[in-house]
Amino acid sequence: MNPWDDPRIARGMPQQLAARRARIAAGEKPLGWKVGLGAPAAMKTLGLQAPVVGFLMQRALLLSGATASFAGWSKPVAECEIAVRMATDLPGGATADSALAAVKEILPAIELADFDPPPTPETIDAVLAGDIYQRHVILGGNTRFGGSTDGLTSRLFRRGVEAASTTDPEALTGKLPTIVALVANTLAAYGEKLRSGDIIITGSITPPIILERDETGLVHVLDPIGEIEINFAWN
Repeated sequence: MNPWDDPRIARGMPQQLAARRARIAAGEKPLGWKVGLGAPAAMKTLGLQAPVVGFLMQRALLLSGATASFAGWSKPVAECEIAVRMATDLPGGATADSALAAVKEILPAIELADFDPPPTPETIDAVLAGDIYQRHVILGGNTRFGGSTDGLTSRLFRRGVEAASTTDPEALTGKLPTIVALVANTLAAYGEKLRSGDIIITGSITPPIILERDETGLVHVLDPIGEIEINFAWN
């Protein structure tokens, strides 16, 4: 069975994509896509073969240095990620090789999610319908051509000190071309298409961070590409 044929995904994805289409019809602009719940331990617990796919809208985008308000949120969570920008459309039937050839560039990203209630094997369809907790994505202006992660180091700064780092940014997420192919094939299975210019945030490089009220911001450095930061407002 393909990952996107999971009955829970077959129930949740049409609801999610219908909500996306309704928002576009109401005047919102799409930004791209995300994957979630893709860490090996999470997939094992939830009985998933691969990460699940959600969407990003332009109104969720914050530029590096902006402030995100958590007013009304239940459980703010941050993830340091690599974003991919597509150079060309990528239809269904994608392979890792065709996906890599379709990537224009990569750049550092941070996702902010409201992780409540936590997923269970029985609630995957509802999590998908709710767009996998997505609230904001933070991007910067520095990019690197192509889809290779060779030579990259991801470093997370929390409360002003380095809290995590890795020289293998695909260790928890899986290979970026495989993720891009998964997104293309999942979308194709549900009547959508991965398009030129779309952004994909490819999963948390280090374990997701449950944010606490004393925290005023976060910095993600993706050497040697660049760094991004986000400030927090709790009221």
